[in-house]
Amino acid sequence: MRLVVCVDRDDDLGRKAQVAGPVVGRAQVLDAAVRLATADPEDADTNAAFAAVSLLDELRGAGEEVEVCVLTGAAKVGVLSDRRVAEQFDRVLAEVHPESAYLVSDGAEDEYLYPILASRVRIDGIRRVFVRQSATIESTYYTLVRALKDPKLRAKTVLPFALVLLILGIAAAGGVLIWGIIGLAIVLGIYLIFWTFDIDEAIIESIRGASSDIRQGSVAFGFGLLALALVGVGFLSGYNLYAGSPAVSELDRSLLFLQGGLFWWILGAFGWETGRAIRRKFATGRFPGSFLVATTSIVGIGLVSYGIVFLLRYLEGITGSSDVPFLAGLIVLGLGFVIGAGVIQQYFKSAARGSAPPPTLG
Repeated sequence: MRLVVCVDRDDDLGRKAQVAGPVVGRAQVLDAAVRLATADPEDADTNAAFAAVSLLDELRGAGEEVEVCVLTGAAKVGVLSDRRVAEQFDRVLAEVHPESAYLVSDGAEDEYLYPILASRVRIDGIRRVFVRQSATIESTYYTLVRALKDPKLRAKTVLPFALVLLILGIAAAGGVLIWGIIGLAIVLGIYLIFWTFDIDEAIIESIRGASSDIRQGSVAFGFGLLALALVGVGFLSGYNLYAGSPAVSELDRSLLFLQGGLFWWILGAFGWETGRAIRRKFATGRFPGSFLVATTSIVGIGLVSYGIVFLLRYLEGITGSSDVPFLAGLIVLGLGFVIGAGVIQQYFKSAARGSAPPPTLG
């Protein structure tokens, strides 16, 4: 069995045609492509979906047993969209059980996902789809108008400009322009942090994932609640130490807060990763190697954090010199775990590259 894979990394199918991925089967893929073409005739993903069906028919005509699927990511392309594609691919592999796959791509953006796909099944090649476009454009204005209809481009260009005008306008009307400038700096700073680290997409993805976990009875939701509870316990434990030591310096109280919360936060991270690993185990039938990397990193970061807290307490004269070997051991051991996590990750990457042949042109 061979699988023809088409990837819609920015989820045009979901955003424009209300088609949820993964889409599996010739009739289903054709229907999704037609719905996307009806919603947006200029979208290149339509041609990629039709090309995947064309390749499916070509391979079936040669007597091969083949299936086709379309995987969808997220509107904001990045780590979260690639994670969604990987999860959908695991679901398709569990359903179809192919021996190899063929990737149909409409551009270099989709081919960034090649390592993710190749780490799960052998990729026999890549079929690239090039869409012929008219060489004449009526005007620059037409080009800009068409470009600004893309929600992703609007979010990156129009939204910050709109925030500037809105905040400065309200501040000027109220006669407090200086506070408007201060507020603008804060709002734009928060916006840039959210945009840089995909925090908004992470929040939306978490809500969607929690809703899906509840409907499907996934164990990940329970472990997620446990992790949040442990994080809360960590803050409460740290605050109790902070509030219960009014006689010491502010720095010492802050260090006590971190010391009281670190253990529970590390435990919460373990709970979170355990829930994700168990869900992956149920979905694919195998325990993910990333769980070993994540837990090793968590242990290393936790030990280093504890060591830094004790080191700061020693430098401030709060603890004696007898604690120096202990804190040095914590930091060295933690760094060893962090380095070990990196070595394990590189081992998994090398193993994946070694099992996957290089892509070929279709």
